[in-house]
Amino acid sequence: MFTQIGEIAEPIPVVLPETKCDALYQLFKSNPNLEGVAVEGKKGISLMMRTRFFQQIGSQYGYNLYMGRPVKLLMNLNALVVDYLEQITDVSVAAMKREEADLYDLVLVTSGGRFHGAVSIRRLLLEVADVRAEMAIFMNPLTGLPGNRIIDDRLVQVLKQDQFSVLYIDLDQFKSYNDSYGFKMGDELIQATATLLREHFGVAEAFLGHIGGDDFIAILNHHQYKQVCEDVIVQFEEIKKSFYNEQDWNNQYVMGEGRSGLNRPIPLVSVSIAVVTNLYQKYENMNQIVHEATRVKKSCKSINGSIICSNDMEGEAVRA
Repeated sequence: MFTQIGEIAEPIPVVLPETKCDALYQLFKSNPNLEGVAVEGKKGISLMMRTRFFQQIGSQYGYNLYMGRPVKLLMNLNALVVDYLEQITDVSVAAMKREEADLYDLVLVTSGGRFHGAVSIRRLLLEVADVRAEMAIFMNPLTGLPGNRIIDDRLVQVLKQDQFSVLYIDLDQFKSYNDSYGFKMGDELIQATATLLREHFGVAEAFLGHIGGDDFIAILNHHQYKQVCEDVIVQFEEIKKSFYNEQDWNNQYVMGEGRSGLNRPIPLVSVSIAVVTNLYQKYENMNQIVHEATRVKKSCKSINGSIICSNDMEGEAVRA
């Protein structure tokens, strides 16, 4: 399954902004299936679609007006240009938000700042359908979030990014909550947590997955994770009030069976966020990220209450 837009990009001719329209006319005439060409100059990449070109040339006086003049007079300066690593589904959303006149234009793809190829809207929509069909198989049935198969793919992809933050989010004392309030309420708490996380990580520049049970994962393409983590914790602490009866909330604990087998007060559910970034440390494979996350999670678990721990804070835990 293709997930990155660059994987489905195909080569198209590249011309200069000063290329004469009559040369482009011959190029289109000799390639009947060519939808468009990239126009690459000092100011970046633009697009000249076949339909746009012939509409202009075919207008009254258009042939005489443009044929001996440069293509830069006709090209689309606002073409959709995306990076190779962008997700196919994200690009499809951006493509469908374009002006109606540009809706079926090619999507131009760059890699490392250089032109890589183009994707037609037909190919893009077909791939989106395939991605969504396959993703549906691997979605968590409780939350509808991507499950472990898709999560693993994303962790492999994240290694190619210059900057990333991987957030492992889980609920502490969740088992005790299930024991006290039942699995139905436990499932509702997980669903409420998923809804909260979607509000913060359900954006194009982030990924959110459900590992299973009370464990979630979010991936950011930058290192500015602290504020969003603090916001998640503050809102979770507010949401969880509705999942306890008045007595347990006032006590700030539930009675449950501890590791000794005896009933004892157990703190209310809290959220721990273990963060792994590549700010100071580089990773060669997914297993190294998972290993580092396991280490950071131990720091979180050693502290009661909702907490953020990160490998770029030199072991310092931050309580929101």
